[in-house]
Amino acid sequence: MKIAIVCYPTFGGSGVVATELGIALANRGHEVHFVTYRQPVRLGLLNNKIHFHEVHVPEYPLFQYQPYELALSSKLVDTIKLYGIELLHVHYAIPHAYAGYMAKQMLLEEHIHIPMITTLHGTDITLVGKHPFYKPAVTFSINNSDVVTSVSASLKQQTLDIFDIKREIAVIPNFIDKSKYSSAFTDCQRSLMAEDHEKIITHISNFRKVKRIPDVIHIFNRVQEKLPAKLVMVGEGPEKEGAELLCEELGIADKVIFLGNSNEIDRILCFSDLFVLPSESESFGLAALEAMINKVPVISSNAGGIPEVNEHGVTGFLSDVGNVAEMAENAIKILHDDTVLEKFKENAVKSAEKFDILEVLPLYEAVYEKAYNSRFDKKM
Repeated sequence: MKIAIVCYPTFGGSGVVATELGIALANRGHEVHFVTYRQPVRLGLLNNKIHFHEVHVPEYPLFQYQPYELALSSKLVDTIKLYGIELLHVHYAIPHAYAGYMAKQMLLEEHIHIPMITTLHGTDITLVGKHPFYKPAVTFSINNSDVVTSVSASLKQQTLDIFDIKREIAVIPNFIDKSKYSSAFTDCQRSLMAEDHEKIITHISNFRKVKRIPDVIHIFNRVQEKLPAKLVMVGEGPEKEGAELLCEELGIADKVIFLGNSNEIDRILCFSDLFVLPSESESFGLAALEAMINKVPVISSNAGGIPEVNEHGVTGFLSDVGNVAEMAENAIKILHDDTVLEKFKENAVKSAEKFDILEVLPLYEAVYEKAYNSRFDKKM
């Protein structure tokens, strides 16, 4: 099948999932075309099954804000016609499903029926979609998709609660490729980050307010008061500067390492003992899943879809949003005894394997088949 995938090409979870999905589909023999404004960060060398088409947005003085949706829909029309694309899979309702719908309508003028699958990832629903300016457009985009999927049951319910949805929403969880983690590093170079007697706690995110970065710092501060530890902070974003200042104020700047964005997440998680994710909202919790497949237990909030990934008392612990004291106590429960820590590590990787791409990919292929066959019904 020839599939066009529209996604954000950034370090965010939706872009990572869309890219890894496209690569896996290509490995199964499908022809995959990524259509976005920059080559996705997880997309390596292109091959005869994977193609990238850049969306250019010309600068016009007439516009205060350049119309990306217009450029994207036009690029989709050209790509679909030129390469005989049979299916369009967009990640995020706004702006991608909106642009996809416009492309579909333009193609209908030429009697080309292209089914569109829309995958909801989170902020398109919980943040952008709730804004009264965008809510009608989000509702319209979802209801005019041929198939709609959500990355968690929690996000599906939020979508139904916020919008007047007429479409059925299928839950297809995010995933990891466990084969990429099957051969552990022989040397994680742990000594670069901490002394042998110190535990390493890690947080990875885009450092937005919703990630509750100060909570990460306060949780670590309580932990390091009880046992020797280092904190590794991976990512960039608006909350980073405040986090650095908070570390200075608490007198723990020498125990916290800010690495910025990194393409070596697996190496970082290789030497990590615990992952902290106290987010105010998470549609799924992909960062937690990536930690777990690397044998790292998780201390997290119970927000959104996180409980569908992090099993309380098994792969880590869940707490109410903002309950820093309990999260720190739970972290110490895991870290204070190496036998306990090892048990949580084993549980984490075993649980994460349920989300292997080989388990999830057939669910997407079934959805694709359903959407592809529906176009023939519409022609009749």
